[in-house]
Amino acid sequence: MNAKTNQLRQLLAASEMLTITGCHDALSAHLAEQAGFPAVFMSGFAVSASRLAMPDTGLISFGEMLDQGRNIANAISIPLFGDGDTGFGNAMNIKRTVREYAQAGFACIMLEDQLSPKRCGHTRGKSVVDREEALLRIQAAIDARNEGADILIMARTDARATHGIDEAIARCQAFVELGVDITFLEAPESVDEMQRYCREVFGYKMVNLIEHGKTPILPRAELAAMGYKIAVYPLTLLNVSIKAMREALMVLRDEQSPSVLSFNELTEAVGFADYYAEESRYKP
Repeated sequence: MNAKTNQLRQLLAASEMLTITGCHDALSAHLAEQAGFPAVFMSGFAVSASRLAMPDTGLISFGEMLDQGRNIANAISIPLFGDGDTGFGNAMNIKRTVREYAQAGFACIMLEDQLSPKRCGHTRGKSVVDREEALLRIQAAIDARNEGADILIMARTDARATHGIDEAIARCQAFVELGVDITFLEAPESVDEMQRYCREVFGYKMVNLIEHGKTPILPRAELAAMGYKIAVYPLTLLNVSIKAMREALMVLRDEQSPSVLSFNELTEAVGFADYYAEESRYKP
């Protein structure tokens, strides 16, 4: 049994809304855990950017995402949500993706209904498969879970951008009927649309809060009152990292000294203190 999956089930069953942050590597996830976040979300956008310096347009592979997720899961003791894109192929590929994400230590996998190659849900040029194929994808993921993959299934639809809010809600309702653990209607564009989704779709629901994206960023109490169970800030850490690195590079270029951590703070952040404590146990 995956202890982190059970941990996530307990968090979802609690009365409070679950607020989580995105991560792109083991260090960002580790820092999120140190800051007190109860779980983290491995964003495909953020991994593609940090690992490849490429946009989230289907360029990163299954193997690269799995490897990144395994490193992140090994660095933290809190549950990890993972972006599984379109499942990386047909129904059999999707089942393999679900099984291997579970084995790598993910507590939940998100799968979506975009055409491959997919792209970030808040960018232009998205297309989705028809509803029947979308349901078959999610059925394959649920089958893998029911056949022994100890992982939760989050079903995402991007149909709001291509077919409108009615179709997006209908797909989420159908996902719930199949037996998914969480639904995610990507990029609603108004408070009214967010309220409709929460009112008309049963079960746990996630809201995706991207700074300057399409979805209104509302106070967490308001989101919880609507009926959202999970609020994720998927790109905040990547965003501020890029901003801080650019600022530091400009300062260094001009032969000045950027604001930095002390060396002791830096070594502690990456785990030297814990390493030294463990190392001392084995000295003769």
